This record gives sequence, C-alpha cells and structure tokens, in this order.
Amino acid sequence: MRGKSKGVYYGRKTVSFLLSIVVLSIIVFYVSRLAPGDPLVSYYGDRVEKMSPDERAFAEEKLGLNDPISVQYVRWLNNAIHGEFGISYKYKMDVTTVIAGRITNTLLLGGIGFLVIFVFALLLGILCAWQEGRLIDRIICKIGTVTSAIPEFWISLLLILVFAVYLKVLPSSGAYSIGEENNIGDRAWHLVLPLSIVVIEHLWYYAYMIRNKILEEVRAEYVLLAKSKGLNKKSIMFGHCLRNVMPAYLSLMAISVPHILGGTYIVETVFSYPGIGTLSYESARYHDYNLLMLLCMISGVIVILCNMIAQIINERIDPRIRTMELLNIRGEAQNGE
Repeated sequence: MRGKSKGVYYGRKTVSFLLSIVVLSIIVFYVSRLAPGDPLVSYYGDRVEKMSPDERAFAEEKLGLNDPISVQYVRWLNNAIHGEFGISYKYKMDVTTVIAGRITNTLLLGGIGFLVIFVFALLLGILCAWQEGRLIDRIICKIGTVTSAIPEFWISLLLILVFAVYLKVLPSSGAYSIGEENNIGDRAWHLVLPLSIVVIEHLWYYAYMIRNKILEEVRAEYVLLAKSKGLNKKSIMFGHCLRNVMPAYLSLMAISVPHILGGTYIVETVFSYPGIGTLSYESARYHDYNLLMLLCMISGVIVILCNMIAQIINERIDPRIRTMELLNIRGEAQNGE
C-alpha cells in the first residue's frame, strides 16, 4: 500500500506538471496573438506596406495566420508534441536552431551567477550571523539593503557609463569580440559587467535569508542545552546550527532559480548580451510567435520544475507535509474501494 501511495503521489506530481505546461502554453499563445502588432512585418519587413489585399492574404495563409486562434493553437500543439516548433519569422530558420545558438551564453552567465551568488550568500550569511549586531553586521546589512533595492537596469547603465564609457576598461555589450568566439579570456572579459549586476542584485537577498535561518537555529532550545554542556560558540554554530540550516539552504537554491533567471534576462537585454533573455525581448517585440512560444515554454518548464523540486525538498525536510499528503491519498483510495 505504501508503494502504491508513493506511485500515486509522484503520478499526481507528473499530472500537475503537464497540466501547468498546457495552461501556460494556452495563455502565452492567446495573449501573444491578441497583442497589437503585425507579425508579417517580422517575416517580410517593409514589404508588408506595399502588399495588396490578395498578397497579404496569401502571406497569412503561408504562415498559418489566417485560421482562428483556437485552430492555430491545436495545430501548434500537435506539431510541438512531435518536436516541431516551426520557423522563426525574423531569422527564417527553425526556432530550435536559433535558440541553440544563444542558450549557451545564457547558461554561462546564469550558471556562473547562480554559483557565485549562493557560495557568497552562504559565507555572508554565516559571517553576519556570527557577528550579529556588531559593526560589520550592520554595515553589510545596510549596503546589502541599498544595492538590492536599486533597479537592475539603472545600476547596469551606471556601470556601463563608468567602466565602458569613461574608464574604457570593460566592454559594454556582447558575449565576445568579433572573431573571438572560442577565446575563453575574451568571453570572461565580456562577462564581468553583466555577471556583476546579476550577483549584486541577488546576493544580499539570499544572504539575508540564510543569516536569519542561522539566527533562528541559534535561538533554538537545543542551543541552550548545548551551551549548558560547555560547547563553545564555534562548535554550536558549525557543528549544529549550520548543519540544520543546509536542507533549507538547498530548498532556497531551488526556489531561487526562476528569480535569478528573470534577472539574467533583464541584464542580457541591457547589455545586448546574445542570450535567451535578449532573444525573448526580440521575439515579443517583433511578434515572432513560434520563437516566443518555445522560449516561454522553456522558461516555464524551468520555473515549474524548480518549484516542484523545492516542494519535494521541503517535504523531505518536514516529513509531516509528505505524510499528510500520503494519508490523503490512502484515504481516497480506500473510499474508492
């Protein structure tokens, strides 16, 4: 019975995931097509203005835009199930090919940013918890609060103005110089400014959460017991408190992926960094429906998966949540019998 309950549990997770993806696809599909703008401009450019009504009707039929939205969606869904996502109106090639040329840049920026944020967030959280209420803790809290409150686009423009325009020591845009695609050093040099923004905007938010989690553990009753037994502050902090915080830290990492991903998209747009974020902006601006749909679906899958992973981690941390859900499943199964 226990194995059956687990099967039902994970089955529900899978069904919930699939339903979420379908709902997301419907919303994105309808909203994108109901938004003002002419998708033919993306494909044909300025020639659209000179088209006769017959030529325009032929162009819409060629791109499948003359059918009702519901018919277009069913056709898109059927093709998507078979791995066919159509061509990009703007780039005149398969959308998977367009994305494949950009996704590496986003993974590089977002992946490095994610690792840097959570390594330093953990270290900062530990430092501030260790020095709670002291000068260094107050200074870090003040600086962190200010930097996390500044909009990403504003601080991006400020750093571009200082380091790229005035000092001319860092590039202001792009992922690499012309002809230097395989030059690791050149890529790293172009990553400095956008990566700095990603880290600055998110670091303190998560460091502060980790700091508070550690302080909650420090004030727990078992810490008082440990102190009464003669354990020093270092042993309690690293041997007990930090160990108990780590599961919540892992859950926080899973939840943060969509947050950091969204920030990465904004930074890419400001720095004209050729990644998924810039591509998403272009596809929405030029009504490149097929490209926009796949980009939204990729982002949606990442967000939904990360939230589900975080939920599973939380259930592992607190078995009461999982136990209650399994008991509900068993109760429903018994009532069904």
